[in-house]
Formats: sequence, structure tokens, C-alpha cells
Amino acid sequence: MKNSKYYPWLVVALLWIVALLNYMDRQMLATMRPSMESDIPELVSGENFGRLMAVFLWIYALMSPVSGIIADKLNRKWLIIGSLFVWSAVTYAMGYAKTYDEVYWLRAIMGVSEALYIPAGLSLIADYHQQKTRSLAIGIHMTGLYVGSALGGFGATIAARYSWHSTFHHFGIVGVVYSIILVFFLFEKKTKVFDPEFNKTHEKVSLLKGLALLFTNISFWVILFYFAIISLPGWATKNWLPTLFSDNLGISMDQAGPLATITISFSSLLGVVFGGILSDKWVQKNIKGRIYTSAIGLSLTIPALMLIGFGHSLLHVVGAVLCFGIGYGMFDANNMPIICQFVSSKYRATAYGILNMTGVGCGALVTSLLGKSADTGNLGYGFSLMAGIVLIALITQISFLRPKVNDFEEA
Repeated sequence: MKNSKYYPWLVVALLWIVALLNYMDRQMLATMRPSMESDIPELVSGENFGRLMAVFLWIYALMSPVSGIIADKLNRKWLIIGSLFVWSAVTYAMGYAKTYDEVYWLRAIMGVSEALYIPAGLSLIADYHQQKTRSLAIGIHMTGLYVGSALGGFGATIAARYSWHSTFHHFGIVGVVYSIILVFFLFEKKTKVFDPEFNKTHEKVSLLKGLALLFTNISFWVILFYFAIISLPGWATKNWLPTLFSDNLGISMDQAGPLATITISFSSLLGVVFGGILSDKWVQKNIKGRIYTSAIGLSLTIPALMLIGFGHSLLHVVGAVLCFGIGYGMFDANNMPIICQFVSSKYRATAYGILNMTGVGCGALVTSLLGKSADTGNLGYGFSLMAGIVLIALITQISFLRPKVNDFEEA
């Protein structure tokens, strides 16, 4: 099966479900807060809830470069399966939490386990898909993240009908079962020659050399900068959009949660598919095609953020979120393909891990700051301020990234 010409797309399909579970399990807590407040009263405070969401992001950020390094050195199949199993078990255990501290530490453990997936998953897809299908394959994979985020929005609806305890239990069991299924169908893409005696690659290089190559690459610094900037509104919409919908539109959270997550997820899904197709075609004619596609996406998010922050009608807010999602999806589909234009396959998981660390760290920061804004009634203003810094990221991306090849390899 793994030698079939269709297997690279089967890998995308298998990891699509993992991506779905990755975001569904982390995201549903954002909408289940009202259901949990009666049992865990500390969650009434917006600042406390912000801390709860931020601890996941800080741990996730710190683990991301480590997970990237691990993915470049070890078998990615088992890394993905182990990561899925652990975070699913943690999701199941969340249903037994009785105190704020228990939820806090479980979220921290989830941050460790979920961080192991994205660098390994994206680098595995990038190895299976070459120049003509890379952006589309990664874009399709990214739709799993958005669908998972949307399904996570239904956590509040399910919890309102049953209980938040059983909601965590059922979502956790699904992930544990799927991790067992992957054992039989997911295979590593072997691109290096292995030493049968020591089970080590002949191409293995030191950790310091790999990091040195990345951090002496000016283009990598540019990618790191604009990725961090766009991560601010990216994580803000993931963690605070349901609350913003509830406040600005005057609706309950069990209605605002699904509306917000479905809107952003559906539009992002359209964005990654369109952005992937456009990028794969454009780069065949212009080597900067991936960068231009990403830049178009960034330009769409700027007016969207302004309208998200200041809009108070259903038409304005939902329309702005649709525009933001499409733009963010176009950006998201091209991050790993752009890395592939500047970084060799030996270090791509490490590179994306460092990006994740920086981006998620910025996400943790903005999550905490918006928690304080929510308590003072200025959540919308906080969203609108991010439009200005995204403009800076857009200008930086277009001005300083100049790829020479579609698929960079060391000489």
C-alpha cells in the first residue's frame, strides 16, 4: 500500500483526521466555559480563563522547537501516534477534573503532547508531496484543523444538553481508538540511508549545526518575524472569537460558540484549498508565487480585523470573519511550502517547530492580554489594533523574501 502512487494522498487523509482531533480537543474548552463554571467557579473570571488558555500555549510554544528537532531525528509515524494517544487520554481525563488546578495542569500536559504533532505531520506530508502538489496537500491537511476547531465549537452545545464531563470523555475515546488504527496504515517516508549496525543515518548532523544553519539564514528570520505577527490575530480568533460574538451580538455562548467556530473554520477551509491550488500553479510560472499567494491572504485579514473589532451587527461581524478566515487560510497553506524554498528537508520539522514556538508564544501573550480586555469590555478594540501590525508583516514578507528555487536542498 505504501508504494502505491495514491499513498501520498492517503497520508494526507490519515493525518487530516489527526489534525481535526488536534484542534477539536484543544478548542472545545473555549466554548465549554459556561457549562464548567458551576463546578469550577474560578472560570467565571476572564483573567483566570485567559491563564488557563495561555498555559497550553506557553507549553506548546516551548515544546515546539524540541518536537521539530525530534521529528527530524526520529521515526515520525510513532511520534504522531504517541502524540495523538497522549493528548486524547488527557482529553478523557479532563472529564474527571474537579478543581481549577486540575484543569490547569491537564491543559499543560496537553500542550506538551499536541506540540509533538504539527512539525512531524507537516514535514511528513512535505516529503511525500513534491513541488506540484505540496501547497495543496498541506492546505487540505490544514482544513482538518479548521474542521476540528468548528467541531470543538459544538462542545458547548453538547455540554449544555448532556454534561461537560461526558463531552470530554467521548472526544477523548475517539482519539485513543484512532491512534491504534494509525499503527496499521501510517508509514514513514524514508529519505535517508540507514546504517544497519547502529540504526543511525549517515547524514545525521549535530543539533548545533542544524540550528546554526537556520539562524544564520536571513530569510528564515524574515519568515519567523511575519509568522509571529500573524499568529497574534490567528490565536485571538481561536480563543476569544466565541466570547466576542456573544458580547457584540448579544447571544448566549451555546449559540455564539458554534456560530463563531463554524464561520472561521469554513472560511479558512476555503482559503487553504484556494491558496494551495493558486500557489502550486503560480510557483510554476513565478518563483515567488507562494509568497504572493500568502501576501494576498494577509492583505485580506487587515480590513477584516477592523470590522471584527467594531462591528455590532450579525452581517458585519460574520462577513468580517469570513474575510479573515479566507485570508488566513491562504497564508496558512503556504507556510511550510515557503520554508521548503529556503530550508533543506533535513531541518524542515525543526524550522517549523521554531516557527510554532514563536507564533504560539505570541498567541499566549495575546490570549492573556485579551482576557484583561474582556474583563474591561474592550475586547473588540483589542482585535482592531492587530490590523496595524499585520500590515507591517505584509510589507516585510513582500519586501525581503526572494526565493531562488521551489525545493531547496543543500549542495
